[in-house]
Amino acid sequence: MRVAAIDCGTNSIRLLIADAAESTPEDEAATPVLTEVLRRTEVVRLGQGVDRTGRLDPAALERTLGMCREYAQQCREHGVPAGRVRFVATSASRDASNADEFVAGVREAFGDLDVAPEVVTGAEEAALSFAGATAGLADAGFDGPYLVADIGGGSTEIIRGTHEVIAGTSLDIGCVRLTERHHRTDPPTQEVIDAARYDIAEALDAAEAEVGLGGVTTVVGLAGSVTTVAALALGLTSYDREAIHLARIPIEEMMIACERLILSTRAERAAQPFMHPGRVDVIGAGALIWWEVLERARGANGPDLVVTVSEHDILDGIAQSVVRPVVVEEETA
Repeated sequence: MRVAAIDCGTNSIRLLIADAAESTPEDEAATPVLTEVLRRTEVVRLGQGVDRTGRLDPAALERTLGMCREYAQQCREHGVPAGRVRFVATSASRDASNADEFVAGVREAFGDLDVAPEVVTGAEEAALSFAGATAGLADAGFDGPYLVADIGGGSTEIIRGTHEVIAGTSLDIGCVRLTERHHRTDPPTQEVIDAARYDIAEALDAAEAEVGLGGVTTVVGLAGSVTTVAALALGLTSYDREAIHLARIPIEEMMIACERLILSTRAERAAQPFMHPGRVDVIGAGALIWWEVLERARGANGPDLVVTVSEHDILDGIAQSVVRPVVVEEETA
């Protein structure tokens, strides 16, 4: 079964076209196995200014809808039938007062494929992230329970579980949101960093109370901010998905890489050979969120905590959900 998933977030829009193995009665409850056909990521910054204005910026909306038209054409070219494309829109379109313009534009872009963006709840966003991120962890030798941190542009999902979600929450902190709110100096001053840390601390206090950060064996980081930090920690000379995916990185090395990106100038960030141009302005805030998550998790679980990074995330969870819907329990809301 050929399926397609689109994840439209605050900073980027991503496409995954994959073949999903047909389930048998014996394994119909298992996570669908995906064989990747095409994967794309484009930075469109849909959430530009949303935190300040509460509306989607016209230029950002046009950039995003232009990429939607391109993605729709690739779905057609790769033979994805109508009814097997799922388009999930997360934080930016959830927060915007003119989200109806976005919905109409997506419907028009996909036309015959009968696609409408689903503005998922924070609970479902967390469940999809967890499903995508944890599908191959046990086979790769990573023991649960897991704490999954998906650091997006407008929100961060914190999810705890092993085979399924035990508890999860969506926090209104993300690399774009915090950059627009705080990061206005180059390099950031200590005052700027402290102000952003205060916002992160408030959000993580809520996550600790709602989800619980202790009792886990492995922390799994997702999304572009985290994978970019991992590329620095690994000393990569170019962005290499295979080298990054499920790399086992000591927590101290990961946090040192975070600090380098937090304190660096824009020019220094742009000069990194693995840095996507669209992440240069926001990676400092993303690295700060990741550092704070790791510090909290280490404090709750001790120094033997295992840290890894997954290139499989909510996008893979969305594709899996086309085959088998993800169940969202009430306690993950």
